[in-house]
Amino acid sequence: MANGTADVRKLFIFTTTQNYFGLMSELWDQPLLCNCLEINNFLDDGNQMLLRVQRSDAGISFSNTIEFGDTKDKVLVFFKLRPEVITDENLHDNILVSSMLESPISSLYQAVRQVFAPMLLKDQEWSRNFDPKLQNLLSELEAGLGIVLRRSDTNLTKLKFKEDDTRGILTPSDEFQFWIEQAHRGNKQISKERANYFKELFETIAREFYNLDSLSLLEVVDLVETTQDVVDDVWRQTEHDHYPESRMLHLLDIIGGSFGRFVQKKLGTLNLWEDPYYLVKESLKAGISICEQWVIVCNHLTGQVWQRYVPHPWKNEKYFPETLDKLGKRLEEVLAIRTIHEKFLYFLPASEEKIICLTRVFEPFTGLNPVQYNPYTEPLWKAAVSQYEKIIAPAEQKIAGKLKNYISEIQDSPQQLLQAFLKYKELVKRPTISKELMLERETLLARLVDSIKDFRLDFENRCRGIPGDASGPLSGKNLSEVVNSIVWVRQLELKVDDTIKIAEALLSDLPGFRCFHQSAKDLLDQLKLYEQEQFDDWSRDIQSGLSDSRSGLCIEASSRIMELDSNDGLLKVHYSDRLVILLREVRQLSALGFVIPAKIQQVANIAQKFCKQAIILKQVAHFYNSIDQQMIQSQRPMMLQSALAFEQIIKNSKAGSGGKSQITWDNPKELEGYIQKLQNAAERLATENRKLRKWHTTFCEKVVVLMNIDLLRQQQRWKDGLQELRTGLATVEAQKCKWIFDDFQQSRRSV
Repeated sequence: MANGTADVRKLFIFTTTQNYFGLMSELWDQPLLCNCLEINNFLDDGNQMLLRVQRSDAGISFSNTIEFGDTKDKVLVFFKLRPEVITDENLHDNILVSSMLESPISSLYQAVRQVFAPMLLKDQEWSRNFDPKLQNLLSELEAGLGIVLRRSDTNLTKLKFKEDDTRGILTPSDEFQFWIEQAHRGNKQISKERANYFKELFETIAREFYNLDSLSLLEVVDLVETTQDVVDDVWRQTEHDHYPESRMLHLLDIIGGSFGRFVQKKLGTLNLWEDPYYLVKESLKAGISICEQWVIVCNHLTGQVWQRYVPHPWKNEKYFPETLDKLGKRLEEVLAIRTIHEKFLYFLPASEEKIICLTRVFEPFTGLNPVQYNPYTEPLWKAAVSQYEKIIAPAEQKIAGKLKNYISEIQDSPQQLLQAFLKYKELVKRPTISKELMLERETLLARLVDSIKDFRLDFENRCRGIPGDASGPLSGKNLSEVVNSIVWVRQLELKVDDTIKIAEALLSDLPGFRCFHQSAKDLLDQLKLYEQEQFDDWSRDIQSGLSDSRSGLCIEASSRIMELDSNDGLLKVHYSDRLVILLREVRQLSALGFVIPAKIQQVANIAQKFCKQAIILKQVAHFYNSIDQQMIQSQRPMMLQSALAFEQIIKNSKAGSGGKSQITWDNPKELEGYIQKLQNAAERLATENRKLRKWHTTFCEKVVVLMNIDLLRQQQRWKDGLQELRTGLATVEAQKCKWIFDDFQQSRRSV
């Protein structure tokens, strides 16, 4: 064959190389390339199986071997299936083409993961004929390559760990697996304990991301919220070295990518133009929610919460998942188009014109998959939307009149007017209909202005009152004053924000909109300022109380757990009710997005550590302090020995076998044993009291029976009843002796 470009074989090599490296066609007119020895060897020698093409600063080079150092640049490889001379006939049957990027490990891993493993393990025909042992080996190869890739440094000749290197982390599951591997392997740069800590935090969501495609859209809506909590915990942890910011940025990005691909895959199974509206609507809403919520999460964490978190502040600009945001907006457009279509069906008469119009309305979108958003599909989408709007223009004119008549009938009722605009907002946004409803929209704007005035008046009347009072913020259940005030003002903020969004969507072109918008924004700023002031006042009060031993906020791990008050004889636990309230406030305020000052968080952490034991001790103390009220007056001397035994355990709260030191909060093993002794003693005392009260009731009943017996006529019955009474008393006396002996023995063991 000829050596020039007329050689079909060489033309195939040159064209493929030119397209892969993005070269200008003029480069291939050089005779040197046409007479390249390496190309000739590959094509004309049956024993030469490989041709490597590489582009570097020096230009294009060809070789019949691959060296390890080649991988620093992009590499294209042609290789043969069979050791034959390449001809025009076998050209496309005997040559395979492959490329390598970054490293041979990465290229092989991606080829196995994306191409060969799915085909050989998941395809029914191939997997049925593929040996199970080979299937296991292929799975192990994929897993092993992934491990090596995640460990790889930028210097591929040294396979060592570098924490900021995330090249092998392509999905959230890769990140979770990375920490599992580090917890198992460990090295000098990362402790197993730290890796295990992150691994356990990620376990909350690891299973869901691994099986993401099997979840429903609504389940993933919930997963977004859970994922926010997990990444927040990972970033805020102070037990170990901080999670690297570059790694967290990459994690947020690949999580957003996973959510986006999931939404596209799930919605891709629907025919968004022809499937039932209710099904398409619910699916699109869930998909939009997933996109919107993750965008909000990233903005909230990296733009607010983490930037103010002093132990580990976010230093870069806030992260914005732009592609996911634009996908969400595309889905909103699709939903609006389908919703408008449904409104058309409702308003247009059932005529032939209606049928023709509505069958043509989706024609511009033929051949387009609306969920496949990217910069290349955007121009095609915009062109289709433009064509769609031209088709629906005649129908819009008719609908505008019908909608105007409908709204005019209810505009005297502010609530009905608002509901009507919300119900048909997609139609009202249409320019033709919006212009036709000018007067009705001005009426709605006036109603919204009144609403803002009402919100402002309600706030000003209640903001200085006590929650629950007629003149104070509305109160919620199990909320402290500060949390209640913040929750109340947050609800007002939501109402004002919703009002602003309605006006921005439907009324932004009206003359009075700017004045309304400014007034609403001023009120929103006032509400947010009040919210922050409430939190700041709470923070100052708590931090002031931390330096006051009488505030009930001070707890030292080395302090005594409880003691008997010498003045009133009451048993008191050194863990105040104010600490319990503080724990609840810290938990609720954190959930509301506030960053708790470090000093307060430290106290809350200590209080949380001992909370469980403190609650049990308070129950025991309450029992001890109120047991005398549960005793029958005449039986108190009978209970004295048990009560003294219980009191002896309290007074002798010593730690260790020698009992030389007091039991304190920071001695969990001794504390657990002591609590068990107290609970056992309290249970014995309560049991004894219940039995004595029961006997007392029984004796009273028997005495009443005896009092009603006629001694002259029923002497034998009297004697029998008296004997029963004496037998019962003897039984009580015997049991009481046993109880006293048992209490004595128990008190000796406790002491």
